[in-house]
Amino acid sequence: MFTGIIHHQGTFKGYRRGKQEIAIEAPSPFLSLEAGESVALNGVCLSLARKERSVLFFNLSQETLQTTTLGFLKSGERLNLELALTLQSALGGHLVTGHVDGIGRLLLRHHSGNSTVYQFQVPPSLMPYVVPKGSIAVDGISLTVAQMKGESFAAAVVPHTEEVTTLKEKAIGSPVNRSVSRGTSRSMAASRTATRTPSSRQPARRVMSSAWA
Repeated sequence: MFTGIIHHQGTFKGYRRGKQEIAIEAPSPFLSLEAGESVALNGVCLSLARKERSVLFFNLSQETLQTTTLGFLKSGERLNLELALTLQSALGGHLVTGHVDGIGRLLLRHHSGNSTVYQFQVPPSLMPYVVPKGSIAVDGISLTVAQMKGESFAAAVVPHTEEVTTLKEKAIGSPVNRSVSRGTSRSMAASRTATRTPSSRQPARRVMSSAWA
């Protein structure tokens, strides 16, 4: 289990044994890990197989290759890394399982005030779980849905998150891993909204409408 709060990045060093193993150069907080411990790579939970100095090696299953972006990384590409959550860890984002639900794409980005708005395409099968003000993980980064539009959503990203993650390096059209919170759905969100008074709903619509260019 993870939180989606990213503090570290690693560097893709290549595949081994075809694509059965992936090598990641990692920063010092990850070098004390033992074989079998879990790490999230761009939101994908993998178990450490072995390590050589500062390079960590993880096994890749066919399922991981088919359902995540880890099967088509480029040499030197940066990845978001997160250590597994412990009972002593601060839960600053939301609970992220590390099981990717699908691949989407970065559609656009633009500055808005003191943040940057990112718009991401979402596979149709996942849209029922994308809820305004709900949480979603993109490449392992905990984001809050600001607004939905068709089969996409927008999220406002603050400068600190851009600085410590790979978001700012993503080209428009780049694939990204998606992890939704399956405990939420549009039907649940609609039920909650229906219990609010009209006066409490109106400000929320005005705030969310400012997310789009």
